[in-house]
Amino acid sequence: MKARWKGKASEAKASADPMSKIVSQLQSSLIDTGTCGLLSSCSVLIEVDDELADLLNRACFGRPRITAQKDKQWFQLDMEETFYLCFSLKCLKVIGEDVSTKSNEELWEYFKSKKPVFPISYKAYSHLRHKNWVVRLGLQYGVDFVAYHHHPALVHSKYAVLALPEGDNDLNGRLRVWSDVHCTVRLCGSVAKTLLIVIVNSNGLGSNSPSCLEHYTVEERTITRWNPEQSREDQRGLQNQTKEGII
Repeated sequence: MKARWKGKASEAKASADPMSKIVSQLQSSLIDTGTCGLLSSCSVLIEVDDELADLLNRACFGRPRITAQKDKQWFQLDMEETFYLCFSLKCLKVIGEDVSTKSNEELWEYFKSKKPVFPISYKAYSHLRHKNWVVRLGLQYGVDFVAYHHHPALVHSKYAVLALPEGDNDLNGRLRVWSDVHCTVRLCGSVAKTLLIVIVNSNGLGSNSPSCLEHYTVEERTITRWNPEQSREDQRGLQNQTKEGII
């Protein structure tokens, strides 16, 4: 499935401003300003100025949050987005409710306590982000994430992503039966997306520390509906062969 761009000039705009460049600009800005986020339940809040708000929006990290404080702007980051900026890009610090700066290990344990499958979902998220996909939450489609070639304002999402652990364990409760697969694929097809399964193998290392992530391996699998029209023989050719006595 090719990228479905929104408008004739969208592809050219994306090529002229690659996502890798935008993320690099965001990384530099966060480091230069020493930006800190505030831990709030399952998300992190960042106070931003106009320049940083623009970079976060262009890089597709977080969402603006409307508050009663008209003189301040806030962005809300999800757990995977937060940890990617903290651990992978090393450009964000997070302050907890006890007003102390959280280490990567402390954030890791905190996010796991809120979301037991966090090590799996984060590895899938970071895997796609490292490949310069724009990754957003996919709850509205019944999946973990949706993946875009570039900013959602320029292109429709291509993949509906499920992050699953390798093997049959307590964390893997989805796609266990064919009816689940069929329903998920039908849903993805109805919204013009391809189902991408990101299978994460911990290789027996567990998830005691974020350092284990470098030893995790990832396998990508796409699942699509079988189209009988694509596999059917050319009926016209069969008719011609019949007339000629070949069959």
